[in-house]
Amino acid sequence: MSKVESTPEMASAMYSKMDERLKIIRKRLNKPLTLADKILYGHVDDPEGQPLEPGKSQLFLRPDRVVLQDVLGQSAFLQFMQTRRSAVAVPTSVHCDHLIQARVGATSDLKESIAENGEIYDFLKSAAAKFGAGFWGPGAGIIHQVVIEQYAFPAHMIIGTDSHTPNAGGAGACAVGVGGADAVETMAGLPWELLNPKRIAVYLTGKLKGWTAPKDVILWVAGQLTVSGGTNSIIEYIGPGARTISATGKATIANMGAEVGATTSLFPYDEHMAMYLHATNRGALVPIVEANRHLLAPDAEVEAAPEKFYERVLKLDLSTLEPHIVGPHSPDRARPLSKLKAEIADAKNGFPETVSAVLIGSCTNSSYEDMSRAADVAAQAAAHGLKPAASLMVTPGSEQVRATIERDGQMAALKNAGATVLANACGPCIGQWRRTEPAADKPNAIVTSYNRNFPGRNDERTHTMNFIASPEIAVAMALAGRLGFDPQTDTLTGADGKPFKLNAPGVAPEVPAKGFTPGSPAYVAPPADGSSIKIEIPPTSERLQAIEPWAEWNGLDIGNAPVLMKTKGKTTTDDISPAGSWLRFRGHLGRFSDNLLLTAVNAYTGNHGLRAQQDLDLQFAMLSTELAGLKQQRAEWQHRVKLLKSESIDPDMLDERARLVLNYLDPRDLTLMLKQP
Repeated sequence: MSKVESTPEMASAMYSKMDERLKIIRKRLNKPLTLADKILYGHVDDPEGQPLEPGKSQLFLRPDRVVLQDVLGQSAFLQFMQTRRSAVAVPTSVHCDHLIQARVGATSDLKESIAENGEIYDFLKSAAAKFGAGFWGPGAGIIHQVVIEQYAFPAHMIIGTDSHTPNAGGAGACAVGVGGADAVETMAGLPWELLNPKRIAVYLTGKLKGWTAPKDVILWVAGQLTVSGGTNSIIEYIGPGARTISATGKATIANMGAEVGATTSLFPYDEHMAMYLHATNRGALVPIVEANRHLLAPDAEVEAAPEKFYERVLKLDLSTLEPHIVGPHSPDRARPLSKLKAEIADAKNGFPETVSAVLIGSCTNSSYEDMSRAADVAAQAAAHGLKPAASLMVTPGSEQVRATIERDGQMAALKNAGATVLANACGPCIGQWRRTEPAADKPNAIVTSYNRNFPGRNDERTHTMNFIASPEIAVAMALAGRLGFDPQTDTLTGADGKPFKLNAPGVAPEVPAKGFTPGSPAYVAPPADGSSIKIEIPPTSERLQAIEPWAEWNGLDIGNAPVLMKTKGKTTTDDISPAGSWLRFRGHLGRFSDNLLLTAVNAYTGNHGLRAQQDLDLQFAMLSTELAGLKQQRAEWQHRVKLLKSESIDPDMLDERARLVLNYLDPRDLTLMLKQP
């Protein structure tokens, strides 16, 4: 399979198969179908025999595409090499976005990253070429932005090795974040297994206005559902209000569905998606999509009476929605912006009054529309001679977005306001931020338009408090330098000493009037035949390690096993396997194993990671070292690590990161268990 692009032929074949499968499904279910029903069941491997009970049945699906980022992409290709296949079975691409660290600015950061990570980029480039995958090099952009620009279209089923893969839902795709093992199995031609999700609907009416943005929709939803309320569920945004939001606005909402645990988020096809497909040079898909509208929205009976067809229904009038802000430390700690002042005034919350840094963009909010609204706010301040009181950093989501806002003036407006432009990469959003200012060394507040804000997520400092808002609200807070600043009611002081009030940004274009410019996309298509390409892994490398098959189970049950680690409180993906500086070792399982649970709170000591139970008399700093020590001291034991779950945990990412690590540490005896408290 060397064809990576989403072509009209691919779309036609996909819709034809969906139609065939759904004819069988409709006879079996004999009821109106939700959008999730149509897309999921339209991709099942066996529509006649597949059990279909939401929340219980395991679906065997045939995804249309696999996308890999450069961190989990390493382990994915290392595992794929064990399949002995000559090429991937489905269109696949790898995107170099996670390893670029934010330091000074885009040009120097990208140059240094290429120098430091050249071994990884060369491996991924050669593996992609050998196995027929597309390669998006460093600087091309963040995986999710590139995927929605280049590949996603309505009902396209995409699985990706990143939890924010659902971003492609903005273009109507059913995109799900998975662990590397799921991706590899699909790349190898096997069905993808998924617990049939429950269905949640968010019924939208009205239309966004003023300072309110698509970001505020998902921040409101996060407050309603909490970080676990969407677990094992697909969220469908339906109703007339859903058809008023731009494609990239929908992408922001779908992207952050991961923060409530949702499998993915879906929107019905509409003219905004068609507009986006045309603007991103995929207009040839639109007639085919239009001809298959019956597959791309819930049945009319479903939208007319959603309570009959969904597990839960939330209703929201966009016309009355206020700008929201969430945090710190959890994306479901939500409130209208107008309520934040009171929380800051309450000393027991410990919220700083000042903002130390503001960061906008990344995969969640770096669209042309987002950057236009943010630039509008920055230009208003510049007209009054006002510069930001807090440092302002901008991360373009892709080279295409960067080049286009450079051409059309939004970038100049942000730079004139004092913004530092970072590389087209994940950067601080995933902890790739070499933060050096003194404010970072003590409790401080940052405001971002990112998606995730767990302790230590952005700068590896657990005392940094990340509050998440829309890009336009974030820029307004950078100008004021105050966490409690509300541009709806508060004033700023211009260079002339006179107070002025920011106007809500005007309606921004969803796509550029002159079309997007590609810039320098750094894309390498696979050759027609990559069989002669050799993949070399230096035996002395600290970044890459060939994976050998696990040893066969010895047939013995495990008994008398000590609990080495019990986590306390909310255990997140970042607690199980911290990102940040550890990302550089993701292709070397032995080295990467050293980070297991380092930032989780140890129930036995109250500290982060470090030692296990006191009565084991262990003096080791890392859990992986404790395991090695126990194996030496008490060889008669067969060891098992148990993680005791207390509030919420991300099982998909746990399965990929922690399971591989535990298997590596002792493939015969180490397993991972989740237990309710």
